[in-house]
Amino acid sequence: MITGRVTALREAIVDLTVAGPTQRRQVIEAVLDTGFNGFLTLPNHVVHALGLRFVGNRRATLEDGSIVALDLYLATVFWHEQEREVLVLQADGGPLVGMALLYGNRVVLHVIDDGEVLIEPWP
Repeated sequence: MITGRVTALREAIVDLTVAGPTQRRQVIEAVLDTGFNGFLTLPNHVVHALGLRFVGNRRATLEDGSIVALDLYLATVFWHEQEREVLVLQADGGPLVGMALLYGNRVVLHVIDDGEVLIEPWP
């Protein structure tokens, strides 16, 4: 089970371990974003620190409705104690966990200050 917390800003956050091709690992704090249908977004400095492999570009619609082309990379995420290769969009702002990464899981949020965030595999 993956656990996290709800912040005073009403964001559900979890810590994830992410690795690049050299197996360099970094623990990141990521916000669960049910409006994002991809796997994961990471800021430029994390993408470069991990040496993630560039695989192309993808068009994305931002919250304000604008459409942008974002760089796409491959990373390994440690998800339920297993390695999982995912596509990462490089984007400004903090890391986001999207619905593609959450797919197949049950997510429970106790939406109060310091409330629990629980993510568990769902059969």
